[in-house]
Amino acid sequence: MRVGVVILPMDSWADAAHRWQAVEELGFDSAWTYDHVSWRTLSDSPWFSTFPTLTAAACHTSRIRLGTLVTSPNFRHPVLTAKDAIALDDISRGRFTLGIGAGSTGAGDATVLGGPPLTARQRADRFAEYAELLDHLLTNPVTNHQGEHYSAIDARTIPGCVQLPRLPLAVAAAGPRGFGLAARYGAAWVTQGPADWTRVSTNDECVQHIREHTTRLTEACARIGRPATDLSRMFMPTPVSCPNPLSSVNAFLRLAEAAAAAHVTDLIVHWPRTNGVYAAAPDILEKIAVRLPDLR
Repeated sequence: MRVGVVILPMDSWADAAHRWQAVEELGFDSAWTYDHVSWRTLSDSPWFSTFPTLTAAACHTSRIRLGTLVTSPNFRHPVLTAKDAIALDDISRGRFTLGIGAGSTGAGDATVLGGPPLTARQRADRFAEYAELLDHLLTNPVTNHQGEHYSAIDARTIPGCVQLPRLPLAVAAAGPRGFGLAARYGAAWVTQGPADWTRVSTNDECVQHIREHTTRLTEACARIGRPATDLSRMFMPTPVSCPNPLSSVNAFLRLAEAAAAAHVTDLIVHWPRTNGVYAAAPDILEKIAVRLPDLR
């Protein structure tokens, strides 16, 4: 199992740079950040833009994979998303993964560009078009597209990706259409586990949820003749999907073992904050890092 770390883009680069470097120096496999304008209970706190943050991280690291968890159509047009992703793929020398999802309605920035809220079906339609257009933009030098949600007129994405045939997409999906998109376009599938915000699920409940969704992903892959083993399976716990995995080293190891049994290939935790959401002891990642060889 690989282990990655999410660093929320809340601090100035002068204060944040050492965290990205520490993730690499401690031996973790990847480092990620959210792609939002603002986020939930932290909406009135500082929040820096995602792609410049990852560009700086690429310049201060040399080994770890970097990426977004996740970029969405809520405020990103596919053409500009593709251009930024190609630039990051170049700057990182082929270490960038673009995580994509349909876009949360509860994060606080779903309607930041105006317009009425979309229905679940409209959001699914938009995400399907977003993923398909991104795939085309990232694999072709010139794209023309006229769809329900997006247009692209002679959109040039030259020189293209460092990683061929294109940089990898990590697709966050939970519904039937989302699993189909992950099967068709994803190098990885992303899950946050159970999403019942009225309570915290147990590790057993979380693992059962992931198992059920993995089965549906496997079925989606089979429908298009793709081996499900082609996709990595990434699990990023939320405060409700399971008990806090950073409350102790043992808590982390219990979740990692359970997740591995559900065929998770990448466990993604959050850099510990001093208080509030994702709070944990400041040295917990250093303690976990000692056990990374055992996890692998």
